[in-house]
Amino acid sequence: MNLTGARTAHERARLLVGDVLAAASLPKPGRLIDVGSGNGSPGLVFALLREDLDVVLLEPRAKRWAFLREAARVAGPARPVSVIRSRHDGYFGPPARTVTLRALALPLQELASLVEPGGRVLVLGGRPQAEAPFVAVKIGPHPTGDTRLFQRADVPRET
Repeated sequence: MNLTGARTAHERARLLVGDVLAAASLPKPGRLIDVGSGNGSPGLVFALLREDLDVVLLEPRAKRWAFLREAARVAGPARPVSVIRSRHDGYFGPPARTVTLRALALPLQELASLVEPGGRVLVLGGRPQAEAPFVAVKIGPHPTGDTRLFQRADVPRET
């Protein structure tokens, strides 16, 4: 099943895994919530790379949710991955130290309830605008020369 617009296996690997590998050290240890997980990147990839993460994948679409459940089962990361059929605004579980999303046009403010105080939102692809209480920080270009940028938004509040 190809859940990307990439035409070759090489393009899919570069798109789904390349930038996540470059950002592997950015999530804080602990809970990570991936919003709109769709094809499993970045959330499932982070789960496979980092044993110190408790990953929750949020995906509202039935076919993609079913794909993620099976992919997480087959991949067998060190820690179980929770795959929840829900949008970000329908998730009422505990917040996370790190929230990730890829190419979703969501105002960062809508994610605030998902992020622990002092946590961060990692946005792969796209360019989020800084909104209170978030501060957007340009991390840099992809190491393979890809023009996409990582963006990080830290939640500086300590409450």
